[in-house]
This record gives sequence, structure tokens and C-alpha cells, in this order.
Amino acid sequence: MATKVVMEALSPTMEEGRLVKWNKNEGDAVKSGDVLAEVETDKAVMELVARGDGVLRKRLANEGDASPVGTLLAVIGTADENIDSIVGAAAAPAAASAAPAQPAQSAVPPSPVQSQGEASTPPPQKAAAQSGAAQSAAPPSPPQRSAPPRPSGPPAAPRGNGSSRPAAASTGGRQRTSPLARRLATEKGIQLGGIQGSGPGGRIVKRDIENAKATGGGAGRSAAAERLAAEGDFKDVPLTQIRKTIARRLAESNGPVPTFFLTSEYDATRAAEMRTQLTEMGDQYKVSFNDIVIKAVALALAEHPEVNAHWLNDKIRHFNRIHVAMAVAVEDGLITPVLFDADRLSLWEISGMARDLAKRARDRKLMPEEYTGATFTVSNLGMFGIDQFTAIINPPEAGILAIGGVEEKPVVVDGALEVRHRLRVTMSCDHRAVDGATGAKFLQSVRQYIENPLSLVI
Repeated sequence: MATKVVMEALSPTMEEGRLVKWNKNEGDAVKSGDVLAEVETDKAVMELVARGDGVLRKRLANEGDASPVGTLLAVIGTADENIDSIVGAAAAPAAASAAPAQPAQSAVPPSPVQSQGEASTPPPQKAAAQSGAAQSAAPPSPPQRSAPPRPSGPPAAPRGNGSSRPAAASTGGRQRTSPLARRLATEKGIQLGGIQGSGPGGRIVKRDIENAKATGGGAGRSAAAERLAAEGDFKDVPLTQIRKTIARRLAESNGPVPTFFLTSEYDATRAAEMRTQLTEMGDQYKVSFNDIVIKAVALALAEHPEVNAHWLNDKIRHFNRIHVAMAVAVEDGLITPVLFDADRLSLWEISGMARDLAKRARDRKLMPEEYTGATFTVSNLGMFGIDQFTAIINPPEAGILAIGGVEEKPVVVDGALEVRHRLRVTMSCDHRAVDGATGAKFLQSVRQYIENPLSLVI
């Protein structure tokens, strides 16, 4: 019996996945558990495995395509099995959307928007609303002059209509380009039409884009004026899965959650001195300010379980275990890997685990269980020169701590002016679960640990 390969929910918050790479071709033998493809979720690039044995009879999605969870991607069956009904059922909605509308018998002309089989095509009313919003948000465009004739050779990828996809190649109706190569080309302003791919089947890959930048390949025949004429006044960048999730989560947090903020400034002089001394002992003892803050927060949460909590609408859940998430900036947004039982970890265990999690987060290699289950989150932008900021709570967590940079400031200590290392933090609190005094007491505990850092290592 044929096995359907569908877009699976490979992470708890995944609603849509982008097929990055097929690892099996049509006609290849497949065993249950074999990796069929790589899929970009809202957090990482995950493996899509086979759920049955047989032969990969048909692939129904192309590399680079985004599909909602549950969409049929491929069919596994025996070599002589008839799969026409399965393939036909999957192709029917697409065929219906692609078919031209038949004129009605009445004198009323058909609506220009007839497709209902393709999920990306909005209904007429919605399309009109979106068009009006776009026109009101953007300044009026100046009249377009016709572009001068281009020399012979491969045509540039047109983007004047807002599309970020390259022009179709002669093979298969679309240019074979990896998602990473497309993204790099867009960021660097490199046109794909004049690049010869070095990947399998002439596919354009990352090294081709890097070489094009170094040699000037893929550029137009003149300067910025011709590029503007060819590309138009703007370009639309499709949302990645992680950016879609960030947008949805921000809407869930910033509006419904009644948030208040508490800011405090700590003396980090002793912490800075301890870091220097530990570094002199060897790399195995090296820790960052972020490691120190995570350890301090974990110990403070143990003293204030009402902050180590989730708001669950009809109840507040106080956790007995402390799982601290740390925000890590990745290419398309951020992800929050979790340090489980952080209060029980040594400062050096936190340091090693944090570096490993951050690296794999940037490489999109985290497993779902490594970035879910947090009870509190720490977000640090100090390494980017940010003194202070407010972070948005990740529901259902009750709070998040934003960490600024450590800087030297003149301050008054016991009536005398001194230059000290100072650290500013801002706590965002869900007022439904955490009151002002509760949050303030929590920050006082964090202060005790930061300003007396030996308590973190003994």
C-alpha cells in the first residue's frame, strides 16, 4: 500500500515548512526512517524521514517551495503500484486554480480573481484591502521610463513586480537555485540571470554567489541607474518560516499581555575582575557576562518561584524546576535555546552549554526539545553596544530580562567619585502574574549575585 509523505509539524509551533533539499530522487529505494528531505521550519532545518518502505514514486514539491503542514509532498509505493488516484487528488486543487475561468452565459463578465484552489491567492475583497493598504503606505512612484535596450546574453532576473524569485530557466520552467544562494544574491544585489551554476544539474549554490561578488559576475552592463530601471523602485522579500513565527508571537504578546517594565543598574566591577582572573587561569575557566547573568537569574528564580511562572489564562503555574532560555540572534530573527535546570549547573557548565547551543542555533541545527520548555528568558544585546532596551515577553512566560552592555561610568561610592563597571537591566513583567513589588524583589536578588559574584562559583 502506498505511503503518503506529508509536510509534518517538525516543531511545536510549526504551521508551514519550506522544502530546502530532496535527499532522495524518484525511483530510489526507500526504507522507513530514511531521510527523504531537509525542511526549514520556523526555528531550524529539520530532517523529514520516510514512514514506509518501497520506492519513491513521485515528488510533488520542488526545492524552495513552502507548504502548510499536512500538504502531500511525495508518494512511496512498490515499483508497479498504481498511484494515479493519490497524485490526481493532490494535483486537483492546483489544476483548478490554474485553469482559466469559463465565461458565463449571462452578459456579466467573469471576476478577474477566480482562483480558489491556491492558498496564496487572496479572495477579491481581501486582495482589494491589501492593495489599498499597500498604496496608502508607500509614496507615489514617479513615472517609469522605458529601460534602454539590453545587450545580448542571459536576461537579468526581473524584480520590478516585487517578486524576489529569479527568472525561470529553460529547464523545468524555473532556475535551479538553492534557497541560501537566492537569499545571498538578494542581500548583495547580485542578479542571478548571468551566473552559471556549479552545483548538480547547473544549480546555483552559495559558492557561485560568493565568486560572482569577487569577480563582478552577474552585474548589469551599467551602474545603479540601469539596475533601478531593470528592478523597479522596490522589491518584496518573502517571509522565512522563523520570521512568520516571530510576527505571530509578537502579536500574541505585545497586544494581549499587560506589560510593565522595571529597570535597575548594577555594579559589575567585581564581576569584571572575576572574569579577568578566571581567564588568566586558562580557557577552560573563561566565562562571559552573559553566563554570569544567566547563573544569577537562575539562582534568583529559585528564591522567587512566583516569577518562574507561566500565565495559563485560568491559572498561574509556578515551576519547581528552573529552565532559562537565552535569546540568540540568527540570520532571519532569533531563537531561544534553553538551559535546563540552570540553577543546578556550574558557571562553567553554563558557559560551555551556552556556547554550544548558540553555535548550533546559528547553524539551524537545534532540535525542538532544545528550544522549548523555558520557564524564563534572558535577552542580551550588550555585545552590540546597547546600553538598555526592553524585551517582549514570550507567552506564556511571566517575564523576560533584557541585558545591556557593561560600561565604565563615574559614580559616587561612599561620598567619593570613582569609575566603576555598570550594568543596566530591564525586566518586562506580565502584570497578570507578576506584581511590581514581586518583580522588584526579584531584581534585588539578581543584584546580590551580580555584585557578589563569588556566590556564583562556590
